[in-house]
Amino acid sequence: MNPAIDDTHDPALTSWVTSANAPASDFPIQNLPFGRFRPKGSQAPLRIGVAIGDQVLDLAAAGLIVTNDMNALMANSAQQRRQLRQAISAFLRAGSAGTKARACIVAQADIEMGLPCRIGDYTDFYTSIHHATTVGKQFRPENPLLPNYKWIPIGYHGRTSSIGVSGESFHRPNGQTKALDSKVPSVGPTRKLDYELEIGVFIGMPNERGEAVTMQEAESRVFGLVLFNDWSARDIQPWEYQPLGPFLSKNFASTVSPWMVTTEALAPFRSAFVRPSGDPEPLPYLDSPANREAGAFDIQLEVWLQTAKMRDSGHAGDRLVTSNFNDAYWTVAQMVAHHTVNGCNLQSGDLFGTGTLSGPRPEQAGSLLELSQGGEKSIKLSNGEMRTFLEDGDSVVLRGYCERTGARRIGFGECRATVLPTRATLTT
Repeated sequence: MNPAIDDTHDPALTSWVTSANAPASDFPIQNLPFGRFRPKGSQAPLRIGVAIGDQVLDLAAAGLIVTNDMNALMANSAQQRRQLRQAISAFLRAGSAGTKARACIVAQADIEMGLPCRIGDYTDFYTSIHHATTVGKQFRPENPLLPNYKWIPIGYHGRTSSIGVSGESFHRPNGQTKALDSKVPSVGPTRKLDYELEIGVFIGMPNERGEAVTMQEAESRVFGLVLFNDWSARDIQPWEYQPLGPFLSKNFASTVSPWMVTTEALAPFRSAFVRPSGDPEPLPYLDSPANREAGAFDIQLEVWLQTAKMRDSGHAGDRLVTSNFNDAYWTVAQMVAHHTVNGCNLQSGDLFGTGTLSGPRPEQAGSLLELSQGGEKSIKLSNGEMRTFLEDGDSVVLRGYCERTGARRIGFGECRATVLPTRATLTT
């Protein structure tokens, strides 16, 4: 039995919050994800809560924590996190004394969510070899993967000020582009706005500057995972990214889901990390027996698109793709180990993006850049509308969940945002 699995994962466990016992709930008692909330429409300080069914448990009001500083809570050791999980689980179990503390429970319909924590730094990785290969073929047909891809977790540093929480809207960005048949570039709204289906990884316990985190301890530094949409302007990107990588094509908006699903909750959904036959083995600092045995996460992912016309007619939107975090080429532990091998000090609340998580089949593409083959192939939606890239008024919803025989299904909620028109049209 996986030693990380304990009685908090028991699929037979139920809660006195009855909505948590519904089979389709993302937030049963086996999940217990963390987030920050306040009463809807208020300016009250954000409080730390745990999602349970369609409710939220206020941890401080329940006497389970003494601070509403999420980053301080995230910095605790793995053992302290497990102890808190045990205490929350015991409080919420059917028949427990927690049933008398219903004043600590708030309906999710009556609150608004903030960012899960204070995000200090943000690094975006490139962990899907399927995404890297498909996109690389559009630019380098004969050599889609650069020589370092199978040896090193590729990443770049992004910007935290433009990261928002699910439910937000953002404006279509302006930027500089250059058409192939033009001698000079121009500036204006992007015509190739895209989403990126990603997982976000939040760092918990920090490391000191100069300290490299080993593979054996890497996951003890991770607090939890979220859904992450790193919006991209595909016509701005190719003009600017040489030689230093993405810049304005990426930093205008990113969206995270509000609930951090802890690595403890994900213990029943671990999978072996296996490299394709013939690929090089990771260098020793990126390898460990535990990573080979269970370094991957079996998380089912979905992308939904709801156009403005769909929304006006009450249409919930179309599911465009499904994929799985299992298919990533690099694991969470490898991202942490590589990020710190040079002595970089990670801090509580730092965010890693996995990069677009595409599957091995074309219909599992995690971006419109891949689905539309760079804009060459139109996608027909169920109401007859066509898309190659996103239009104003479009809402994109990411969903994720874990299912496995012998375990209770758990989910991530949703990561939703809507595209607004650009604020100003600029001239060259």
